[in-house]
Amino acid sequence: MQSRNIKLIIIITSLSLIGIVFTQLFWVRNAINLKEEQFNHRVRIALKNVVSNLVTCQSSKFEDVVMPTAECGKSCQKKCEVNDGKFIDVIKPKVLDSLIIDEFKSLAIGTDYEYGIFQSKTKAFVMGNNSKYEEKILKSDHTISLSCLWKPDSYMLGIYFPDEKSMVIKQMIIWLIFSAFFLIIVVSTFSYTILSFIKQKKLSEIKTDFVNNMTHEFKTPISTISLASEMLMKPTVFESQEKLLKYANIIYDENNRLKNQVDQVLQIAVLDKGNFSMKQSNFDAHEIINNCIENITMVVKQRGGEVNLNLNASESTIYADVAHFTNIISNLLDNANKYSPDRPNILVSSESNSKELLISIEDKGIGISSEHQKDIFKQFYRVPTGNIHDVKGFGLGLFYVKTIVDAFGGNIKVKSELKKGTTFILTFPIIQKNNEV
Repeated sequence: MQSRNIKLIIIITSLSLIGIVFTQLFWVRNAINLKEEQFNHRVRIALKNVVSNLVTCQSSKFEDVVMPTAECGKSCQKKCEVNDGKFIDVIKPKVLDSLIIDEFKSLAIGTDYEYGIFQSKTKAFVMGNNSKYEEKILKSDHTISLSCLWKPDSYMLGIYFPDEKSMVIKQMIIWLIFSAFFLIIVVSTFSYTILSFIKQKKLSEIKTDFVNNMTHEFKTPISTISLASEMLMKPTVFESQEKLLKYANIIYDENNRLKNQVDQVLQIAVLDKGNFSMKQSNFDAHEIINNCIENITMVVKQRGGEVNLNLNASESTIYADVAHFTNIISNLLDNANKYSPDRPNILVSSESNSKELLISIEDKGIGISSEHQKDIFKQFYRVPTGNIHDVKGFGLGLFYVKTIVDAFGGNIKVKSELKKGTTFILTFPIIQKNNEV
């Protein structure tokens, strides 16, 4: 599948998921609004019932309520005749509390509320259960006129619910939790699928690149061996001992090169399983470094470069596998040479403290951008910038180095800047003079 089509699919599915999320949030919001409307409707009914019960003079339950005339108990449509006296003589606080509690309970309305009776014009309170919420009661949507009981349009009964929002949400809490839970699962699963898909695509590209590189690397020595073998088959070659030896050496060298390449590829399976063999012992790291420097110096000098040493570590004995440690240093020196386009300038230095040996290999080559530094130790990874694709290799060297360094109980990190060079810093536990790590 083409990269463009993949991006289009990801964009479409992402937009679809975002649409589903917003649609779900829209329906949740509508459900909450509907619950709020239902709650407000029940409160209005409850307040009307409270006022109606206050007006009803015949009820023996409310004998303490002093009604001005029998006309007030027949219909709230008629004006009350009581315009004088004290309001508290008409409506008893205890009776009002009892009526509100009964009505709210019968309509499944929460009992956490504050109420007050205030004058319509002056907003002055004449009765209530909490003066702290007077401002909230005045602004509340839950109010009803008491014109049937006292001086038409003079007094209002207001109710305020401090936890109105939470009361509504509590009624929907189970469905909200389920909705959020399944929404999180859908988003998480989708994100994981997309990330896995991108990762697999990237891995597929890396493996394709690896196969292409491997094919090219294998074809070169095979072609050279084939050509040298063809030359050896010519009768004229046997007449010259020098030519015979030359072509035989070419076949031998290219065969070794091919063998090393095959071993390098086969070694990846061993590294993946983590069961590679290690023959660890105490040895002087400086001695191995010097040997590796001797092997690379000739190649570097042929390119007009130089290798400098600055081994200042007072303690350089470590516990590791000599062969693997040699491969580590050789790999890093080889990279420093390969990725220096002009005259290589390589510096190998060391220092130590009471517990660790630090080895750094620095070059002045093309460098590595910060975005790729986190990936350079991954299997098959090759930095896709600059001239690095012109350099031969499988993208296995740094993966091998990282794996072995970790097996030694050490650490490796990289410092690099494009066009200024790269420094690899290795850290290994050192062996003290009493042979304790």
